[in-house]
Amino acid sequence: MAKKEFSKENLDIKKEGKRGFEASEKNAYKVTGLSSKAFSVIKFIFGLCLLPFVYGVTVSFLGEFSVIDISAQNHFWYGLISLLIVYLFIWEPAIVYASGHKLLEIMFSFIRPLVRVAPYLIPVYSLVIFLCYLAVSLIFRHTVLINYFMFLFGLSIGLHLIFGAKSLRTKKEDLLKSNYIFGFSFVYITNIILVAFCLNIIFDRFSFVNFCNNAFQSGGEFFYGIFRQLFLAN
Repeated sequence: MAKKEFSKENLDIKKEGKRGFEASEKNAYKVTGLSSKAFSVIKFIFGLCLLPFVYGVTVSFLGEFSVIDISAQNHFWYGLISLLIVYLFIWEPAIVYASGHKLLEIMFSFIRPLVRVAPYLIPVYSLVIFLCYLAVSLIFRHTVLINYFMFLFGLSIGLHLIFGAKSLRTKKEDLLKSNYIFGFSFVYITNIILVAFCLNIIFDRFSFVNFCNNAFQSGGEFFYGIFRQLFLAN
């Protein structure tokens, strides 16, 4: 049986079609790359805009925190410092953080947009410790209980912030470190707000309303000061 021959014209059409397809793929990759870079630049700008409010929530939190019982304050810092010492010199409790990370992924699996962000925004161990304290304090109220709670609360918040920052910092293809600057600033602000809300429930002197007002005012003043120096200075 004679072999079926294809004309040179048909072969040229096939080659041109293949080249056109490859060119369209390359163009699509270029567009995707440009859009991701543009998005990274936008996140970087938003991250810089959040930095004044990182300052604001920190100053406001420390101001409200200073009015509660000095023993509770000290035990909170003891817990935070203990976590730092363990992390820097003894052992990195990454498996503990990862377990909490997976737990939140399971809890929010039915809401897909929250699966990726909830483990960073919600300090799961801190919330568990807080709920346990509320339950136990209904039966047993003593200064020792508050001190133990504050120690564990500080330790768990330190764990969440340190490993949250580490996981965001190690993300690949992070142009201008936009994921880290924007992501960790947002995570930090959210976590400090949650901590302030919890302390407002436990301590009568700690005012969540004052914290929010002072944080917004301090952050706004800091932001305006930078803006004035950059764009309105004579």
